[in-house]
Amino acid sequence: MPLLAHGKRSALVCLGATHTSTKTLFFFGIFGSLLLVTAATAQNAQAAGPNSEPTYQQLRNLTLGPEAVSVNNFELKRDDGTFHLHSGTVCFVAPVQGRVTGAVFLGEGNFILDPPQSEKSMLKLLTKENEFSEKFEHLVLRFTDSTYDDIKKAGSVVSGGCDAGLLKDSQHTMRHRLKDNLEARILEDVLSTEPGGLFVAFIHGKRYNSQELYTIDPRWGGDQVDFKTYDENKTGIWASFPLSGGRNTGPVGKTIHIEHQQLDTTIEKNGNLTGNATTTFVSRITGIRVVPFNLFRTLRVQGVTADGQPLSFIQEDKNDDADFAVVLPKPLRAGEKYTITTTYGGKEAVFNEGGGNYYPVARENWYPNSFFGDYVSYDMTFRIPKGMKIAATGELVSDHTDGGQNVSVWKSEIPQAVAGFQFGKMKEEEVKLTSPAFVVAAYANEEPPDWATHMQGGTMGNLSTVSMMKGPLSEAQFAIGLYTNYFGPLPFKRLAMTQQSACNYGQSWPELVWLPTCAFYDSTVRHQLGLDWGDRGYWKVVAPHEVAHQWWGQLVGFDSYRDQWMSEGFADFSASLFLQNAYGKRSQREFHDFWEDERKSIIEKNVTGYRAIDVGPVTLG
Repeated sequence: MPLLAHGKRSALVCLGATHTSTKTLFFFGIFGSLLLVTAATAQNAQAAGPNSEPTYQQLRNLTLGPEAVSVNNFELKRDDGTFHLHSGTVCFVAPVQGRVTGAVFLGEGNFILDPPQSEKSMLKLLTKENEFSEKFEHLVLRFTDSTYDDIKKAGSVVSGGCDAGLLKDSQHTMRHRLKDNLEARILEDVLSTEPGGLFVAFIHGKRYNSQELYTIDPRWGGDQVDFKTYDENKTGIWASFPLSGGRNTGPVGKTIHIEHQQLDTTIEKNGNLTGNATTTFVSRITGIRVVPFNLFRTLRVQGVTADGQPLSFIQEDKNDDADFAVVLPKPLRAGEKYTITTTYGGKEAVFNEGGGNYYPVARENWYPNSFFGDYVSYDMTFRIPKGMKIAATGELVSDHTDGGQNVSVWKSEIPQAVAGFQFGKMKEEEVKLTSPAFVVAAYANEEPPDWATHMQGGTMGNLSTVSMMKGPLSEAQFAIGLYTNYFGPLPFKRLAMTQQSACNYGQSWPELVWLPTCAFYDSTVRHQLGLDWGDRGYWKVVAPHEVAHQWWGQLVGFDSYRDQWMSEGFADFSASLFLQNAYGKRSQREFHDFWEDERKSIIEKNVTGYRAIDVGPVTLG
């Protein structure tokens, strides 16, 4: 729990030298066959380069084609959004692999959004209106569903008349502002053997905002329908909800489930991370050839292979729409298993904070991941500078020194929602519990990070945390015993309480907790740092709250952000139990103070004059 806030894709890919018949080899002779092999190898290398897949290149360079129709009083209904094209011209983009995937409309129209009742209160809060009705004079559509056929059937053929710049503007928006690779997502459906269901509308509204985006994507988990604005001064989601089921959009949900990850990761002194990930996944649907993965934008992929043969992959510039996806040589069947190996590396996924402190910025995607909550078994090898320690999710299998590196091997006892690590020049202390049988370890950095070093001296004193590691250690020790009695035992038998240089939030992965550095300090130091103003008792519960996430968030997961609040709520409730039982005579006072702070956080106005209670429950809007 943080102090302020708690912290988704052609042509055939060749997979080897071209197979040549015996007669052909005989005709060309040895010299000719060598030329064939060399040419095939060069072709494979080119096909396996980043962003070189031919169909993807066509989508990336897409322009308007010659086909256009005029429409009058045409209604295009997509889930709970309806586009009324009163009069105007629709120009289609050029076809790719025989599929038209976009259009531009110029004329008069309006968009009406009538979301489920659960979303209407949120929409009304933002618009101050009972009905959301937006006028527009131009519209850009991207799609893989039946939109092309629906519009063409209702229109009359005309010759052109649309502004190609509108399409370019939408491409620029996705690539450079929203940083979402829409072409890769469209490629998923274009290369699939099954119909697609993607629909994206760039709405140039005249009433609420000139930069609105209405998206329907069956591949999203949780909510598949989304309406938002992306204006720099007014950015955010206005409505978000699951598909209504009124239209055939194909299979719903994520396309793959990862079964196993074998990760070999090297982290250098400067924080540079390189890795080899062997990922075994199962297709959840039939027909997929493009598989998206979540990989931190600065970790650049050098290559992807399957059975030793190179695969094409997609990864644009790290500062733009850097989504990573792999193009398979053939479509998979539902339930079919496939294994790929990805080689990658780069900076900025781990920051060197000075003094032997390292901050993993990429928590969920320092390796090619699918999504948080896809329970996966892990085998991980870490190679870090000699003299440093690492704490990771899973069970430590081995730890040894090899030349100038410390090499440690970790294995998950059960499938986990995510994998992670913390490393640096750390001191370790552990205690063994007997009831339950459990090991709790605390890790504190030997030296403060640079930001704390600059503040040392004078009245601030020494900001080293090694002498203070017993506090989080004892809190975790007590919490493990208490929560086990209330909620039952965990399926794993170890928890590492580690220190991170960030000071304003904590986070909990399976068997691994990141505590803010400032949680190790006493109240006097935090007061001098100005961290006790408006904290609402945060520092008293940050450790037991994050320990509680071993049950609520890891053992018991959440399906989407709409359910995540329950995970936070149970962790808060667990922390209150900790306060009620941990401090002897003053426990009841701490317990009551905690719930009073919780009440105030809901009913008191924030600096902008709003109260959380006025917005309503997140699960209803």
